[in-house]
Amino acid sequence: MSRHHRDDIALDPRARQLLRALVARHIRSGEPVGSQTLARHAGLDVSPATIRNILASMEDAGLLAAPHSSAGRVPTAQGYRLFVDSLLQLKPLPVDEVEHLRHELPAGAGTQALLGTASELLTTMTRFAGMVSVPKRESFAFRQIDFVALDPQRVLAILVFADGEIQNRIVPVRRALTPSELEQAANYLNTHFAGMPLERIRAVLLGQLRDARSELDRLLAASIDLAEQAFAPAAGGDMLVAGQTRLMGLQDLSDLDQLRALFEAFSEKRELLRLLEKIAKAPGMRVFIGEETGLAPLEGMSLVGAPYGSEGRVLGVVGVIGPSRMAYERVIPVVEATAAALGAALIPEP
Repeated sequence: MSRHHRDDIALDPRARQLLRALVARHIRSGEPVGSQTLARHAGLDVSPATIRNILASMEDAGLLAAPHSSAGRVPTAQGYRLFVDSLLQLKPLPVDEVEHLRHELPAGAGTQALLGTASELLTTMTRFAGMVSVPKRESFAFRQIDFVALDPQRVLAILVFADGEIQNRIVPVRRALTPSELEQAANYLNTHFAGMPLERIRAVLLGQLRDARSELDRLLAASIDLAEQAFAPAAGGDMLVAGQTRLMGLQDLSDLDQLRALFEAFSEKRELLRLLEKIAKAPGMRVFIGEETGLAPLEGMSLVGAPYGSEGRVLGVVGVIGPSRMAYERVIPVVEATAAALGAALIPEP
């Protein structure tokens, strides 16, 4: 799991055990935790007075906060960060749940269907909001292309990808192309480039275009002209979100203004997508807590995310957004296992 760079606060073993017990109890109950409770449940043979002193020093270090109305303490974002980075004891997801994920995310089910199912599974298994960023089509190999003239200035490109998805793109042309020219262009592209991702095809085509100088290469030039636009990267990214309404009933999110801002972030998507792209660029699981997200609506919230992909290439990110007071030992394995199952399902059938 990728850790955030910061100065680790040195805690002795007693303080670590107390912080672990306090965070675990607060995650379960949602209430501030007092020294008497910790004296009974932390498994340490020390007096409540000693515990109070240790808690006070952790409060001074910014790991705990004391709400005004209570004698107990709650973890801060920094306290959760330390807990997640060095005190959390993770176990793999139970075998039956991994099997359930594989069953629900079968290979060959179609990319859009798999992404939708993955976001639903994340929210069902964690009870928070599940997110999946949609892979850029440029990352997928294409299987076949056909061209149909719409009018003298426009051609419809019908792209069939290796995962079975079909995209229609309207391509402007410099001159009217005959049905025969369009068929020859499609045949040329299908013969030479089927099985390659669009981003790779564009690089090869640009090299060929520089070499296509003679009149004999008019067909090649027309093919490249069509293909360069048909294979152009689609604008913007997208993501699927499920379970936003589950966040409405959480006691940690009772502030209506924050809830409204959070739903706006889900609907706008742009900022959240930027955050998911950060996860896609770093290997392994990432946990952003509170202000680490850089998004005001996620104050008091955490995002647990992991990249998914196939054949060594990252295609997107799966993630869960919920309160910072979440059961990380449950959510992290669910996100990791969902990313693995989705990646395995997206490997194209031979």
